[in-house]
Amino acid sequence: MPGDTIPVEYLFTVTAGTAVSGLIPDAPYGLRAIVDVTGGSFQGPKMKGIVKGPAGDWLTLRADGTGLLDVRLLLETDDGAVILMTYKGQFTEGGKSLRTAPLFETGDERYAWLNSIQAVGIGTVNDDQTEVRYEVYALR
Repeated sequence: MPGDTIPVEYLFTVTAGTAVSGLIPDAPYGLRAIVDVTGGSFQGPKMKGIVKGPAGDWLTLRADGTGLLDVRLLLETDDGAVILMTYKGQFTEGGKSLRTAPLFETGDERYAWLNSIQAVGIGTVNDDQTEVRYEVYALR
């Protein structure tokens, strides 16, 4: 039956530290939190490296408990390429279940294949909300 499976290719797993740097309570769309990404790493079959600043999430927590993510990460591969990873998404289940739609930008020819990928990310947040972990897949 169509739609039972979606073809994907595993890209990498990324783990990043987080820290809330600002809150805007009672904003028109809900609580706004600016969350700094304090560093991290990523690794997969075709690439690995670190998450470096500047990086962050401009998060909205809606009244129904759903959170909306608006993230920008700077990835640096172990061979020196710099890649911008941006994504929107949402979290549910008290912030434990994260679903995202990453896009990538790089000028490095070795990783130019990322520029035309639509990815999906499936993630979790640790109990004290100081670390996120995503598995990232390219849609094929």
